[in-house]
Amino acid sequence: MNEESPILFTVEDQVGKIMLNRPAVFNSFDATMGNLLLEVLQLCKENQEIRAILITGQGKAFSAGQDIQELRGDNPPTVNQILNERLNPIIKRLAEMDKPIISAVNGVAAGAGLSIALACDICVARSSAKFVFAFCNIGLIPDGGATYTLPRLIGWQRAKALLMLGESITAQEARDMGMIYEIYANGKFEKSVQELAQRLAQMPTKALVLTKKALAYSYTNDMDRQLTMEAELQSNASRTADFKEGIQAFAEKRKPNFNGT
Repeated sequence: MNEESPILFTVEDQVGKIMLNRPAVFNSFDATMGNLLLEVLQLCKENQEIRAILITGQGKAFSAGQDIQELRGDNPPTVNQILNERLNPIIKRLAEMDKPIISAVNGVAAGAGLSIALACDICVARSSAKFVFAFCNIGLIPDGGATYTLPRLIGWQRAKALLMLGESITAQEARDMGMIYEIYANGKFEKSVQELAQRLAQMPTKALVLTKKALAYSYTNDMDRQLTMEAELQSNASRTADFKEGIQAFAEKRKPNFNGT
């Protein structure tokens, strides 16, 4: 991928870094960018060197969502095509990824761009970032799983208000209501995000993925089923090399050296 590619991808210190790279249009998604993101996510899944994934944006925005100009050109795609062939597969690939994913919101995150950010496992933001579910401003409903994810993060009242009013909120407001995990000062954003990604990449990867799976099942399980699920997943975790290393490190009073297996 060259510097003109709508998606930039690098691997460093076991972190797969994905940069949304259409800054002139606030990293809004067209067909090329969406399809390329799907391809890169698949590469991350297949690359055994990668133990954590970081998604961020180039320029002043994380992503403004769907590129509206794509809908106004000759022979534009239908909304169903965009959702079924592009956006929904991206959200599902993020949810099913067997590695932890960080979204680092460097600027504006709007519409489907915000849906993608919140679909990642951990969402952090630059202190000057802005968040807005702008669907209602163009006569559409929220998509990209926003109607599923947002109320579970911040509750029904706030979710309905943000989705129906289309108001912009600050990074601090997003953190205070539980929408995102953390905010970093503008001058320390890149360094802090990289440190967080590297920290995840050094942790017991399989245990983190099993944790992610347990949390996903908790949406539909009752307590009994969840306890059964936890027992099954814990049994899987106990058979990993990282569990053996964790126990050995504890006995030897040293920091564990996990390798993700």
